[in-house]
Amino acid sequence: MERYRRYSESMRKPVLFLLIGLSGFACKEKKTVKAGVKMQDFIISISNYARAQDPNFILIPQNGEEILFEDIDPEKGLRSDLIQAIDGYGVEELFYNGGSYAPDDYRLGMLRKVNSSLKVMVADYLSNDSDAAGAFQTADAEQFIAFPRVNSNYDYKSIPGSVHNENANDIQTLAQAQNYLYLISTDNYSDKGSFLSAIQQTNFDVVIIDAFFGDDLLTADDVSSLKTKLNGGQRLVISYMNIGSAEKYRYYWKKTWGLHHPLWLKKKYDGYKDEIWVKFWKDEWQEIIYGNDDSYTKKLLNIGFDGAYLDNIEGFYFLYHKD
Repeated sequence: MERYRRYSESMRKPVLFLLIGLSGFACKEKKTVKAGVKMQDFIISISNYARAQDPNFILIPQNGEEILFEDIDPEKGLRSDLIQAIDGYGVEELFYNGGSYAPDDYRLGMLRKVNSSLKVMVADYLSNDSDAAGAFQTADAEQFIAFPRVNSNYDYKSIPGSVHNENANDIQTLAQAQNYLYLISTDNYSDKGSFLSAIQQTNFDVVIIDAFFGDDLLTADDVSSLKTKLNGGQRLVISYMNIGSAEKYRYYWKKTWGLHHPLWLKKKYDGYKDEIWVKFWKDEWQEIIYGNDDSYTKKLLNIGFDGAYLDNIEGFYFLYHKD
């Protein structure tokens, strides 16, 4: 994603600018660091809440890899309580970003520091299908798992015709996974039955989907029906959950809401008209995500998801930066 590439390149500069003492930039970066720590605390709180009810509940944040480190500084050590609170890390456009092979060495260096303790899941964006073999080979060499996609599947709406590292193993932990399916759009399916059936006919070790088909929350039976691969092996079913921006089409959205109403609906999300960056540390937003019977996380627990895939982690950066 162009949005993410700009973010990744910009995040390499803050420490240098702080040392130089450029006051305007330094002020933004101090706020960014504080927000990054609050994002770390937020993820840990979600994990503590979920695992109090299901000790095996899986958490996988996506992008914004700096949060893995103390004070979101890759030059410092890993934040150990965060590492213990999550099971994997999802990243987009790490080796391919709509063009030829071009690894992001800055991000790769961060991910190599956690690869022994977390499963790294790479969703590269390819210019053509012929690059898929290289994307898989590159991920395999790093002991990552990959879901490369081309332009027609930019929004994660299609199921590939084959499964890399296909197996009949029972997958009970994320560490055991050798491949995954990332399918958070239902645009290619006219009804829930055809959507579920399409997934049931695959042998992916891990399936990441939305918890809703249209406006309707999936049922416990729906989720259970996806937990067995076509070849009979067991797999993990993970729900997408956006914790960094509010989505206008979700059940929690109120008709009276809009930018700055409430005040924690902080900033327009460029390129995504139905989303608004949030001050994610505010109680009202956190109560939407976890901690009570009507929270998003509780809904996932109630219907039997094995975990949550946490998106827009890099919101800590975009709240204070234009690009």
